[in-house]
Amino acid sequence: MFLPVTGHHGDEGKEAGRRSRALKIAGLVLAGTLVLGAGAAGWAYWHLNDNITGVDIDNALGDDRPPKPVTTPAPSAPALPSEALNILVLGSDSRSGEENRRLGGGDSSGARSDTAMVVHLDAGRTSATVVSIPRDTLVTRPSCPRPSGGSTAVARRSMFNSAYEVGGPVCAVKTVEEMTNVRMDHYLEIDFSGFAKLVDALGGVTVTTDEDIADEDSHLRLKAGTHHLDGTQALGLARTRHGIGDGSDLGRIGLQQKLVKALLEQIASQNLLTDPARLYRVADAVTAGLTTDTGLDSLAELTRLGQSLQGLSASGVRTVMMPVVRAPSDPNRVVAQEPEAGRLWESLR
Repeated sequence: MFLPVTGHHGDEGKEAGRRSRALKIAGLVLAGTLVLGAGAAGWAYWHLNDNITGVDIDNALGDDRPPKPVTTPAPSAPALPSEALNILVLGSDSRSGEENRRLGGGDSSGARSDTAMVVHLDAGRTSATVVSIPRDTLVTRPSCPRPSGGSTAVARRSMFNSAYEVGGPVCAVKTVEEMTNVRMDHYLEIDFSGFAKLVDALGGVTVTTDEDIADEDSHLRLKAGTHHLDGTQALGLARTRHGIGDGSDLGRIGLQQKLVKALLEQIASQNLLTDPARLYRVADAVTAGLTTDTGLDSLAELTRLGQSLQGLSASGVRTVMMPVVRAPSDPNRVVAQEPEAGRLWESLR
């Protein structure tokens, strides 16, 4: 499962406020703590900061990575970062914890990346492209360092989501960088429980489906039409694949992209700054199921990222899927379609 985990800040005028609120939950986290009172704010900040799990991906991968883009320094340093940014966002089906098990997390052998998206923020951060990578894509999985020492073996014609399963966030990032030749500046991961709690904290989300859904695996049944979903139902929608289309991962990606847009619209419709209790619930939900690279593993860094997105609205976010075709070796798997996939990744460098 997936989610762009971003921030929310600003309230200058009704229209400007709606635009700036669209993707700025992280920016509101810090603002919200300030209205809770000095003592409560200190506790809230500590609690939210402690929620976040950090992984030192840069140190684990070293210099064997695509280069960082060269940017021309601004005449004067901007108050907030504005350079282009690529973030790998994963939704994991971790079975860790009672809530994740109840919601259908992966088996006890380990979690997998149930959803994978590369979020590209354009320079200036007023527009973005979200590229979904089908989990059933066959790739060459590179050798990845293990947390316990040693390295995994190179695996050819391996399913993309196996990278997270065998090597966690580090291997997921390395696999994406090898297949795209695009440097991932940051990493964000949210688990089943965190996603469901986020949707509930926002008061649910409204989504329109084009066909009936009946998926025994995701436990979701919906008639075609518009529905207001709670967290468990929204998670079921993000996981649905067998109840729609040809039952492949490609149909699920279409639903996930609908859900991304619907979530952004829901966030934009709420004035969280005037409702500290709901603001705290949203911030707690965002951070509780969150794993990041060490560049984003603090409330201060997430806030700074959120504040840098003040000009980004839901209408400025484009969702696409990496071009794929059926794999010649297995009709139940896909491979990148070239040269289209290569052109897409090149546009994000």
